[in-house]
Formats: sequence, structure tokens, C-alpha cells
Amino acid sequence: MNRRERWLVSPWRRNVVAALAGALPVFAFPAPSLWWFAYVALVPWILLARSAPTARRAAYDGWLGGLGFMLAVHHWLLPSLHVFTLVIAALLGALWAPWGWLVRRFLSGVPSPGQIAAALVVLPSGWLMVELVRSWQGLGGPWGLLGSSQWQVDPALRLASVGGVWLLSFLVVTVNVAVAVLVSVRQARIPAVAGLVATAAATSAAWVWSPRPDVDGRVRIAVVQPGVIDGADQRFAREEALTRTLAGQDVDLIVWGESSVGFDLADRPDLANRIAALSRLTGADLLVNVDARRSDQPGIYKSSVLVGPEGPTGDRYDKMRLVPFGEYVPARSVLGWATSVGKAAGEDRRQGTEQVVMNVGKGLRVGPMVCFESAFPDMSRHLAQDGAEVLLAQSSTSSFQQSWAPEQHASLAALRAAETGRSMVHATLTGVSAVYGPSGERVGSWLGTDASTTMVYEVPLARGVTPYVRFGDWPVHAALLVLAILGAAEGTRAFRLRRPAPPPHVPPARTAHESPVRPGH
Repeated sequence: MNRRERWLVSPWRRNVVAALAGALPVFAFPAPSLWWFAYVALVPWILLARSAPTARRAAYDGWLGGLGFMLAVHHWLLPSLHVFTLVIAALLGALWAPWGWLVRRFLSGVPSPGQIAAALVVLPSGWLMVELVRSWQGLGGPWGLLGSSQWQVDPALRLASVGGVWLLSFLVVTVNVAVAVLVSVRQARIPAVAGLVATAAATSAAWVWSPRPDVDGRVRIAVVQPGVIDGADQRFAREEALTRTLAGQDVDLIVWGESSVGFDLADRPDLANRIAALSRLTGADLLVNVDARRSDQPGIYKSSVLVGPEGPTGDRYDKMRLVPFGEYVPARSVLGWATSVGKAAGEDRRQGTEQVVMNVGKGLRVGPMVCFESAFPDMSRHLAQDGAEVLLAQSSTSSFQQSWAPEQHASLAALRAAETGRSMVHATLTGVSAVYGPSGERVGSWLGTDASTTMVYEVPLARGVTPYVRFGDWPVHAALLVLAILGAAEGTRAFRLRRPAPPPHVPPARTAHESPVRPGH
């Protein structure tokens, strides 16, 4: 046992190392945005799990690494949810326990070439299952998927159009596994290099084969970002003043951020009339976001509402996927105490029932989303399938202005644009606002968290259907198949080990004349 192994004998030391190792990938995401680091960030975690003395210890390494990962990626929630952030990270971190067990199962000791080849497929598949489960809205949604760290890498965005962010996560984990084998098992370096070469060849083929978006025209979309302003009336006044500056700029659509209007427009016709006047002044429809109790239905909704020169057009999208604790408290009768220790929602918002594609005039069709719905790949894919030419996300991260959250949120729009082959506008109240073209490329400049202004973007329109829109989450289905095959193989292996061995064959005794001995004679 070397010095490092002796130091890790202490369970407490090993627990701390596991949590720190799991937290390392956070530096690949904004604001650091060290995208290249994602390809080696999992190596310490993998090396720790493969060195576990027992399968149970490897599962603990997976769990604690998952806790570190979730806490690091969501660290900006600490001021709002306080200790509850740790509870959530610990619960979701348990999803990585089976992954830690798989790491040891395939990479402990000196793995054979066959084990390494299997690990290059099984371990990324296991990681995708963790991401799939935690992507459920009730568990917080797909924030911090490993593949989303590649939001600014053009070749990776091209791959996203083939298999979505899932394919990127699979690729990143595969490379990490190969690098971990390269640095830890000298006898297995040839299979590890072969795995890297095969991965590079497969991704290069997908990159060459994937069709490029066919850009066909442009539209001028204005984003209005008022900045941090207390009070719904004061915020509306600032948005109104900023929007007036867009007169004469020949814009096709004006987008306000999430919760830009704090009153139901049916209850406040004066506000509806003021917005309609802005539409007449600028010659463009306005997409505002109403965060208020509805007059025609019980409860509070967050809704994208289109307003034209004559007032609300009737086009409305009610947010479908709400932020746990931020917009509703899951199982409030049990977890309602969270409101006393943090900034959890005092009253649950109501959910919408269906996505909407809006005609905003001049033949333009847009697909709105609200807040962290832009993190869900399936929502933007469905909007593209329904005919949206431009994707829109109205957001507000005003509670997290001094953290990495605004930049992380803005970066997600690049993935959604690349996946669907549709430009995406990410409009916020307080920054970061951003626009991306149909290949995920940045259009114009970001509006940072210190900006209170407007910006007009020349947004490209693209035609065609990406493989991801056509075939959906096929990397996830492939990963499920891999794990099903593994489960069947492991079950067969366990059955063979447990089946009692047949009794040894004993030949009958024979006499001196080679005749069988018969009892009783």
C-alpha cells in the first residue's frame, strides 16, 4: 500500500476527497467557462472510485462525488435555500452511487482490454441515466448537464444538432474514462488510446455528416432589459421608457423579460393600453411576461402574452415547468418548512397545459419559453417540430445577480439553438440577455447584469430539420439499451455463480475381473 492509499484509508478523508473530486467539473461551466477542462475533470473522481477497496465503498465515492457536483453546480442557490441546498444535493447525489459501483466493476485493478472497451460505453451510459433522472422537473430539471459545458465550442454544437446535449455528455464522459485509464493503468494504455481514436473517428464522422442550417432571411428582434428595479410599477415605467427608444428602428418584435408585468392585463386595461401604444409607436408586437393572479382563472400564472397595436392579441403561453421551491414547494404539507429557512415560494404558481407557437406579424412564428424551461431540450425540440422559426426564453435571475447563474442560464440558449437549427433569443429583466444563431453561434453582444438598455439583434432564420429534432433523444435510448444488456449479462453471471455445482462423477468399483460390483453379491 503506497502513501496515497494509506492516507485514503480514513473514511472521513476519503469522503472529503470524493466530494471535492465531484465538484471539479463546475469550472467547465460559466462563468469560468473552461470548456476543455470538462474532458479531464472527472478523472480524479474515476480514479478514486476504481481504487475503492469494496463495491460498497465505490458506491459511497459515487454518492459523495455526486453531492459535491450538485452543490458546486447549484452553489448560487445557497443564499436563497440555505441548508436546504445541502439536503437537495445529498439526495440527488445518491443517483451517482450506482455509477461509482460501475467504475470499480470495470476499472479496478488491471482491467482487460474487453473491460476497458466495455467501460468506454457503459460508464457514459450510466452517467446519462443519472442526467436523465435528475432532469425531471420535480428534481430540479436539467441544470448543469455535463454536455452543456460545451456551449461555445463550434464542433460540439454541431454534434448537438445530431444527438442533443445528451450526445455531448456521452462524449465528454467517454474521454474522461479513457484518460483515467491512460494515467492509471500502464498495461492498458493501448486499449485506452484505441478508445480515444475510435471516439474521435465516430464524432468526426457525425460532424461531417450532420447537415448545416440553411439560413433564409433575417428578422430584427429587440430585447428590453430594465435592470434591477424594485416595484412592479417602477419596473414597468422603465421598460416603457426604454421601449420608446425603439421607435423608427424597424424592428419586427420586441421582447420583455420574465415577470416584466406584475399585473393581469385584464384587470389593468390601462397597462394593456400603454403597451398597445408602444406597439403602434414602434410598429412591432410586444411579447411581455405577466406574473400575476389571473382574472379568468384561480391562482398565479407566469405567462408570455403577445400585445399588438390594438391590445392583447389573444396569444398566450402559460409556463408549464415550474422551478421547485422557487415557484412552488413540492409536497408543501411535508416540505412547507422550507419557506421559513429560505426564499421558497409562499404560494404555488399554477402550471400551463400546452406549448404554444405564436404568429407575431410579418409572417414570423415564434416559440416562447419561460425561465429555466430553456434548460429542457425536449421543449425547444417540440416547438421546432410545431413550426417555430425563432425560439424565445423570457427570464429573470435577479435573485442571483452576483453569482455564475445568469451566465450559465444564458449559455443554455446556445445548445437549444444548435439542437433545433433555430435561432434563440434569451431576454431577461436583469441580465444576462443573449441571442444565438441556428448553429448556436453568438449573435451580437451579451447584455450583462449591469446593463439597463435595449438591443436590436439581426436574427437569422433557418430552414430544415436537424437529426436531433427528427430522431429525438436517441443517445438516451441507446444508453438504456446498453445498461439493459449489462443488467442481463450481470444477472446471468450471478445465476451461474450461485447455481450449485453438479456432484463429481464417481465410476463404479470393479472386481479383479473388471466386472461391476453389485450390492448384495
